[in-house]
Amino acid sequence: MTNGPEAVTCGEAMLLMLAEPGIPLDRAVAFRRSVAGAESNVAQGLARLGHWARWIGRVGDDASGEAVLAQLRADGVDVSHAEMDPAAPTGLLLRDSHPARPVDVQYHRTGSAASFLGPEQVGEDALAGARVVHVSGITPMLSPSAAHATRALFERARAAGAAISFDPNVRRKLGTDHEWMRVVNPLLREADLVLAGEDELELLLGGGAEEAAKALLSLGRARTVVVKRRDLTSVAISKDGQWTQPPFDVPVTDPVGAGDAFAAGWLSAWLRGLGPERALAEAACVAALVVQAPSDTDGLPTAAGRDRALAAFRGGSGPGRVHR
Repeated sequence: MTNGPEAVTCGEAMLLMLAEPGIPLDRAVAFRRSVAGAESNVAQGLARLGHWARWIGRVGDDASGEAVLAQLRADGVDVSHAEMDPAAPTGLLLRDSHPARPVDVQYHRTGSAASFLGPEQVGEDALAGARVVHVSGITPMLSPSAAHATRALFERARAAGAAISFDPNVRRKLGTDHEWMRVVNPLLREADLVLAGEDELELLLGGGAEEAAKALLSLGRARTVVVKRRDLTSVAISKDGQWTQPPFDVPVTDPVGAGDAFAAGWLSAWLRGLGPERALAEAACVAALVVQAPSDTDGLPTAAGRDRALAAFRGGSGPGRVHR
């Protein structure tokens, strides 16, 4: 029996206020409350897929923080190492939801509890037993203390024998291109599993994305690099070969959260010892389910739901199939 979580994620979780579907943010009057955050999304995805997943992070000791932690607990996420800050608020994210035009996202995170994440919160006890630790580039870009915490997380994950999974998740509202390169490049080179967009690798490492992926394999610690291409195909590259997965053709309700869902699907397959070809298929499947529902996490499936959907996608059944 395992003596700790299979997966640990560390980063920001915010209260999400999602405008009614199709209404621009500046005209919306009705909002639905939810939770958003790259690492908390991945933890929720893994928990729904049946894994013991722990989220490490900070929220305010306020109603928003209570709501965030309640939602994570409801999805089965271990929040035993989350902290509530009595002096700093929970971050807030407001956005709208459009399937066919750009989504307007507003962050209210300056001075939030998450920005005060520090190395003391990522102690060895929080990582004990974990097989993989996942973090995104958003976390070290939140503040100098959060960057220090991320570096400590990498060191302590390595000491604990856990693989490090890293998604650059570039958000230009958090810094300039130069700042992203300065902070995130060293982390890319220290990760065992890299899940990155084609444009992110081009920005952070220069040149073509797949050439950058191969450079990480030869010059860094990476065992596998997954590139999410602009055309929505994905490719996994390792020293053993290369595998490509096309996207599943589904109607898009809300594109936000697809990358985190993809990461959860990939990591679930990796934790279960499946190969890159199957891992890509499961990752694409979980992402396809998430974009059909509003919010970052509404569409996250259970393991049974993933398997049913994947069988339907591969069997050519359309989205209108009824499971009876």
